Amino acid sequence: MRVGIQLPEVEREVRWPEYLAMAKAADEVGFDSVWVGDHLLYDGPERAPWEVWTLMSALAASTERVRIGPLVACAGFHPPGLIAKMAATIDEVSGGRFTLGLGSGWNRREFDAFGIPYDKRVSRFEEAFTIIRGLLAGERVTFDGEFHRADDVVLLPKPARPVPLMIGSNGPRMLSIAAPHCTVWNTWWADYGNTPEGFAELQAKIPPHLERSACVLVQMPGEAVEREPTAAPVAPDDLAEHLRALGADEAILVCSPITEKTIRALGDRLGDLLV
Repeated sequence: MRVGIQLPEVEREVRWPEYLAMAKAADEVGFDSVWVGDHLLYDGPERAPWEVWTLMSALAASTERVRIGPLVACAGFHPPGLIAKMAATIDEVSGGRFTLGLGSGWNRREFDAFGIPYDKRVSRFEEAFTIIRGLLAGERVTFDGEFHRADDVVLLPKPARPVPLMIGSNGPRMLSIAAPHCTVWNTWWADYGNTPEGFAELQAKIPPHLERSACVLVQMPGEAVEREPTAAPVAPDDLAEHLRALGADEAILVCSPITEKTIRALGDRLGDLLV
């Protein structure tokens, strides 16, 4: 099993030096990957993370071994050809340590605030995904859709490898669009109740060729709750057993709180589960 960790999103305001320290800590203690959310603005209260593509590029240049990816990138926030171009660039900067997680987005507030169309998100995703996957597979792409166009576009310099794709959705239509072309499927902890039993039931509905990636909510003892749980979090003392029972190919830890101290503490607790 691979074990990754999500870096802070909107739990609190985090500046670049702290992101850097956390990513380097994950690199040092043996986590397989670090992940960052792709959001522009939340309400209640107003808050937002840094722009994800810029942040991932900086993390790629500042780490040595962890894989890096968005959890997950919203296909609606940028033109699809540009998303493919940014993904290929980060994969180059990281030396082949990038995974492109994709979804259609859900938070209308940020779409409206930044002037991004919110309607027909899955249809827009389908067209965008066609362009993105073609370009990252090394194809020249011409596409004339209802929402997106591409005119004989190609990625140059040529990417060193096809960038792996991860679909972050449980919706049947989204899976029918993306699953045949992805290598990994990811689900959020709340979607399966944060239990091995819930994950087993959900993943049984997913096409068998996809690797299974599960986010896992972990609450550190004696620390403030940064994420209000809608399912019981896992305690650090129970985490290794929980991950073994989960049966996923990859677990991405969503910790409360998400700090460098937490990352190093979990690295010590998980021991031989980390690479």
